[in-house]
Parts: sequence; C-alpha cells; structure tokens
Amino acid sequence: MPAYDDSNIFARILRGEIPNDTVLETEHTLVFRDIRPQAPVHVLVIPKGAYVSYDDFAAHASEAEIVDFHRAIAKVTRELGVALEGGLGFRAITNAGPDGVQEVPHFHMHILGGRPMGRMVQPG
Repeated sequence: MPAYDDSNIFARILRGEIPNDTVLETEHTLVFRDIRPQAPVHVLVIPKGAYVSYDDFAAHASEAEIVDFHRAIAKVTRELGVALEGGLGFRAITNAGPDGVQEVPHFHMHILGGRPMGRMVQPG
C-alpha cells in the first residue's frame, strides 16, 4: 500500500485550504459536488481519515468510520433523489491504483445518477 500523501486535493479540501460545494458533512465523512460532473447528480463521498483506497479504508478504518461513510451515502442518495426509494437509482464507483485509474490518492466514492448511466464496462 502506498503511503498516504497529505498534499492531495481531498486532504487539502478537508483542511479547508480549497473550497468545495458541500452536500453533506458528518463526523467522519464529507460529501461534495464533483467539479466536472459526468451526470446530473455527481457527488464525491470521502472519509475524513487518511485512507488511500477502498481496500485501505476497509482494512484500517474504525467501525464508526465505516458505518458513517455508508450511512452518509444512503442519506445523500435519498436527499438527491437517486436512491431506489423514490428515485431510479445511481452508480457508485471507486477507483484504486494505476489499473483502476485512480486520480486522487485519497479513497473516494463517486455517486452518479439522474440519467441512465449505460454499461459500466464495454465488452473488450
């Protein structure tokens, strides 16, 4: 696992050095709008802890952080009208490492919705 780089853009957002369009903030999680949205609803969900990827988060985060992160996703998908409860669904994506095309080395989940998303992976 690569070491966490605390100069990454999400760490800087969490420290308040870079502004963001916050949708939800909890004790352990921040949700904000993506600056280059790929769908009518496109938010990023990030833990406030220093985790590089999903596997890092799943292995090392506290139970409170893990529960808070997933409950924040449930709450924000309902509030944004994309949860199956009242909406038509969403896509949740996280990328890890070079093969996963991870651009920011801080674990984050993209929530995209508000339109049909198409196939996730094209046959190769």
